[in-house]
Amino acid sequence: MTSKNPQPPGGIRPSRRRRALSWGLQVGLALALFLVLRAWMARDMAEGPAPQFEAYLLDGAPVTLSDYADEPVLLHFWATWCPICRLEEGEIVRLSQNHPVLTVAMQSGAVEQVLDHLNERERQLDVINDPEGELAERFNVQGVPSTFIINADGKIVFRKQGFAPPLELRLRLWLARWR
Repeated sequence: MTSKNPQPPGGIRPSRRRRALSWGLQVGLALALFLVLRAWMARDMAEGPAPQFEAYLLDGAPVTLSDYADEPVLLHFWATWCPICRLEEGEIVRLSQNHPVLTVAMQSGAVEQVLDHLNERERQLDVINDPEGELAERFNVQGVPSTFIINADGKIVFRKQGFAPPLELRLRLWLARWR
């Protein structure tokens, strides 16, 4: 015979307050672990003054980081073969409609292959092709996606490896105006 309100072992049922506290501690611990892991993943990425470079966009136009010196710029490293990059690329395109965004296709093949990928997915972005990962190496990018926000003074004010939530990127770009 079973009871409608079974008692936990020992016969004492935790109070609502104790359950809420336990739940809050678990969420807090998970959040702390997430933030530590995120910081650990970005530990070797470039920081301070952004490395300067001269490169070419997929259409052959020359580009430098100083071309974006008027306001904060999002510098986003991605790859055609990266599933997480595909997941967030739509938001990167939407972000580029209101903010300066420069992307780097890292180790994704020849220019034609990167263009085919963008055309197939109907994406329009300012893209530098980095087939050998040389530009990625200057920023010490170890994996994709990797994102940097560089303020108008050329200083890296945010860096992240892995998926970057769209709201966080928008907030970080907004905050970079004052840093």
